[in-house]
Amino acid sequence: MLPHRRIDVVFDSVKRLQRIGATANLLNLLQKQHPADLAEVFSELPLRERRSVLDTLIERNSRLAMEAISELEPEVRVPLLVEHPAEELARLFQEVPSDDAAAVIGDLPEALSTSVLELMRRKDSDDVQHLLEYADQTAGRIMNPDVFALSEDLTAGEAIEALQQSRDVEMVFYLYVVDQRRHLVGVLSLRRLLLVSPETPLKRIMTADLTTARVTTDQEEVARLVASYNLLAIPVVDDENKLVGVITVDDVIDVIKDEATEDIYRMAGVASDEHVFTSARESLRKRLPWLGVNLVTAILAALVVRLFQSTIDAVVALAAFMTIVASMGGNAATQTLTVIVRGIALGELTWGNSRTTLIKEAMVGVGNGLVLGLVAAGVAWWVVGNPYFGGILALAMVINLLVAAVAATLIPIALRALRIDPALASSVFITTLTDMFGFFAFLGLATLFVEYLD
Repeated sequence: MLPHRRIDVVFDSVKRLQRIGATANLLNLLQKQHPADLAEVFSELPLRERRSVLDTLIERNSRLAMEAISELEPEVRVPLLVEHPAEELARLFQEVPSDDAAAVIGDLPEALSTSVLELMRRKDSDDVQHLLEYADQTAGRIMNPDVFALSEDLTAGEAIEALQQSRDVEMVFYLYVVDQRRHLVGVLSLRRLLLVSPETPLKRIMTADLTTARVTTDQEEVARLVASYNLLAIPVVDDENKLVGVITVDDVIDVIKDEATEDIYRMAGVASDEHVFTSARESLRKRLPWLGVNLVTAILAALVVRLFQSTIDAVVALAAFMTIVASMGGNAATQTLTVIVRGIALGELTWGNSRTTLIKEAMVGVGNGLVLGLVAAGVAWWVVGNPYFGGILALAMVINLLVAAVAATLIPIALRALRIDPALASSVFITTLTDMFGFFAFLGLATLFVEYLD
């Protein structure tokens, strides 16, 4: 990956060479770039120029062009591809590994993707269709089915010879050992293979205790396994424990990036496929429903305030300070929610071990409430001139920060147990609770002690 300043230079050069029609120089520049850098350049170009530059590259180096396309986000690459006839796309998709082809074809309109698959070479088409049969965001969808495997009956010397003859193998991090029915029975490293005598049977040097992923395993769980065990690749097996593919670390990095982006977007109520170049109309369509949900929760909070209208009329200063309690609860809940959602995503936190976390977060909530509440109480006493007012504000803040901590811990865990994405649904519930409890605690306490606030 080039430094960002270098990317800017390449971007400016591409635009200038395209503008003056220097096609040969443009091609020379493009072919010197890494596919990931080309993808970044394409993403920054306006759509019309992006199409023109890509078409130019396809004519000269179609493999590099497709590698760059596979690095693009779906919302960027799909408009580029739908302009091309199915016959051309079929030829282009045969330039990249089947897992990359499946990832891109799966984003195309159904009619176009069907036509492309029908026109591809039989073997390539079968591999891609096989991957597309698995659910999205599973190990089966992102695995590479072209995995190198050795029979358990081979010796080390025979294994080395088999590896030397397999020139179509893209990369081999580990050597997987299978039986006659292709059941995965072990794994060994290249270093281990080269250090033993050629006559040594693979059964003696392989490791039978290995980490695997099922074809139905969620890609986020695959990423967690690779990160936890410091793997460069992880084998994928079917329900019969037959080796069907491999997921390499470069694919896992993409998964981690996509999952992190998705969680951040969802916690903010933004669609995961929105980006800076999304049209205003499309962004409006994606964001409006979530803001509508937030409007409903805001109305609920307003109705709580309405219950204490007479108290607010009697002590006008309450209207100025009640927002402090709600906003501090919301901020504290966001902190806890971020930690909890990350813990769930990494597999660290489950319903079974959540009790310790709940107690810890409750203690943090009470501690923050006491400290911040005392500070706010001092300010309120100084502004309003009434110590009871400050005490009510402090107590309400302790209550709301405790509620925020408990809600931000239990709600994501409960949603995950119900198979609902906690990053998507937690924030709206927690915001509602902290607003309603904040207003209710502060105004409710003020109503109880209104005679001391005059």
